[in-house]
Amino acid sequence: MTAGPGSASATASTDLLVGGMTCAACVNRVEKRLARLDGVSATVNLATGRARVRHPPGTTAAELLAAVERAGYAAELPPPPERQASRPPDVPPDPAREPVSEAARRDRERLLITVLLCAPVLLLSMVPALQFRNWQWLCLVLAGPVVVWSAWPFHLRAARGLRHSAATMDTLVSLGVLASFAWSVYALFLGGAGRPDMRMPFTLLPSAGGEVAHVYLEAAVGVPLFVLTGRFLEARARRGAGAALRALAGLAVKDVTVREDGQERLIPIERLRVGQEFVVRPGERVASDGVVVSGRSALDLSLVTGESDPVEVGPGQPVVGAAVNAGGLLLVRATAVGADTRLARITAMVTEAQAGKARAQRLADRVAGVFVPVILALAVTVLGFWLGAGADPQAAVTAAVAVLVVACPCALGLATPTALLAATGRGAQLGILVSGAPALEALRHVDTVVLDKTGTLTTGHMSVVHVTEAAGGLGRATALRLAGAVEQGSEHPLGRALASYAQRALPEGRLPRVADFLAAPGAGVTGQVEGHRVEVCAPGDDLARSLAPALAEAEAAALTPVLVRVDGRDEALVALGDALRPGSHRAVQRLRRLGVEPVLATGDHAATARAVAARLGVTEVHSRCTPEDKAALVTRLRAEGRRVAVIGDGVNDAVALAGADLGIAMGSGTDVAMEAADVTLVRGDIEAVADAVRLARRTLGTIRTNLVWAFGYNVVTVPLAAVGWLNPMVAAAAMSASSLLVVGNSLRLRVWRPSPERPAPERPAQSEHGADRGEFSR
Repeated sequence: MTAGPGSASATASTDLLVGGMTCAACVNRVEKRLARLDGVSATVNLATGRARVRHPPGTTAAELLAAVERAGYAAELPPPPERQASRPPDVPPDPAREPVSEAARRDRERLLITVLLCAPVLLLSMVPALQFRNWQWLCLVLAGPVVVWSAWPFHLRAARGLRHSAATMDTLVSLGVLASFAWSVYALFLGGAGRPDMRMPFTLLPSAGGEVAHVYLEAAVGVPLFVLTGRFLEARARRGAGAALRALAGLAVKDVTVREDGQERLIPIERLRVGQEFVVRPGERVASDGVVVSGRSALDLSLVTGESDPVEVGPGQPVVGAAVNAGGLLLVRATAVGADTRLARITAMVTEAQAGKARAQRLADRVAGVFVPVILALAVTVLGFWLGAGADPQAAVTAAVAVLVVACPCALGLATPTALLAATGRGAQLGILVSGAPALEALRHVDTVVLDKTGTLTTGHMSVVHVTEAAGGLGRATALRLAGAVEQGSEHPLGRALASYAQRALPEGRLPRVADFLAAPGAGVTGQVEGHRVEVCAPGDDLARSLAPALAEAEAAALTPVLVRVDGRDEALVALGDALRPGSHRAVQRLRRLGVEPVLATGDHAATARAVAARLGVTEVHSRCTPEDKAALVTRLRAEGRRVAVIGDGVNDAVALAGADLGIAMGSGTDVAMEAADVTLVRGDIEAVADAVRLARRTLGTIRTNLVWAFGYNVVTVPLAAVGWLNPMVAAAAMSASSLLVVGNSLRLRVWRPSPERPAPERPAQSEHGADRGEFSR
């Protein structure tokens, strides 16, 4: 159990794996049963078999499991993290909790035996030329095992539902099979169809009348055959839709070679602890997130971030777990293990996304809650109407059975989850992590995007261009040493660049310690260093006169000016620069073509902001923005009726990210930004924003198509069955095809490509210092 959003004492969240669900009616029943518990709400995903339950902290997992079991379904808690690889996370548990491979093998065997038993029955029933003396009795003998054994899972689940006063898709299939078989037995023993020389013509449309009652053994065996085939193919397709998530889970390393006291030993990954050093040899995966202690190599991150270019790493540089070591020997110190690693967080985020539902799917689930009872009532009504109108009993039974068999709430239940499963998996492959269906819906309708600059439009790799000391002050070296010391505690790219530059500039190579460190987002940092109070902040209007020319020069060159103040006196002005990301200009243009208007909001000076905006073609610019200013800007834009997304990477962006219709965080940014965001761009490529918008639009378009088909199919076929225009066997085939079409349409998202081959990155105009410059915004 984990605490939910908001106050930890208010709500908690628990995931359950639910087995035995076959349609949207099952989903609706499980959700309603859980909702009967005080303060409990649940979202159940048919495609993954996962229930996300929100409940008061006092509600135990045992109570939740018992509620699901009272609804007639098997349930269990997901396996602990160290055993997640033993079962793909998108496959629900078997009611008997047997391995997935064993369950799949038994399904294949059941289907194969059913095919062998059904083939002669279908041939003899549908090809009159093959009918010989007493052929119908042979068909009865072959149909018996199909009706009882092959269809046993449907009968069992239908009986379980009846015991819990519930009706599902299995109820319809079970009744259809039993009704067809019962009528056939009646016809053979009492209706004259058992004569040795009986011949029966076959037509796709039901036929009635004549001296001899027809047998419908082909329908009795065809219904379970087609439904079993459909569900077998559907299960394979659903597993295919979850391939990306299984691939992520499969990237986790099982064992790791740790080095302690100069000795190496192999241990399970579960025993690795933060601070331990481990070895990564060429060709191996990095076991966990960490920092390189020694060695240099190139890492392939394509399976984690979607970025194809290898990344060079060396001592002091971070590495990501599951990256492939393409070159030398690395010694890495672990900085995160288990669920705290980047790979685990990506996997958890994708799993979370697949548990959600679009608004349209919630409507479909409500319809499915009454769908099966309505179909049962309709079948009884059709039977009574035909008999009351004086029709042949055979025709009445045929129409009623066709109504039972052709109805398909399965497609309704699969419309959204299969599309989400495929889309979120594809997004993860492309380095786009979406938190769920609500985020996709918000992304689909975004028309304005507020862009941060440093680390978003720019690389975030700042560098010091020049340092100007104040006249009569402590001097350049002292000001740099003190500023670098206080910036050691900063997470901002400017702070890291300044600390690194100061450290390299010092002869001794070490910076003094800082005490009482304080970072004020959007304002700067302060601390005590060697008895001095040191501030590093944006220059104000009261800047020392001797530093004013340096400030003007920095702003004219689109550099970011940083003021170093010691004991309340201006001591130095540091100018830093940051290059635009190669795809920033292209990303802005692609967003415009999608109907999304970019807005630049930065904490930098107006001159710097305007220079960057001019290079990117952004017309609306807001400079000197504090975190509160950015949040106020988002509020104002939303008040104007705009659908606003915010893209950022720092602590200063967290408030705006949380307040927007949609928050998008750069994967290279801070944990706070990613926690506040709805979408994370793992590969840190700003062009992925446009890809995310297009993926969202394609996904929701697919969901709408699925739902239109699912509703439309039932609207058309059920009346056809009611008026006697559908043979029960044809109805069974159509019902299975309905679910397969929905799943197949969703699977197209697995091969969705973000855009045609991109042109070579353009080279924007450079400043006199050779780079586009960044901001001072924390």
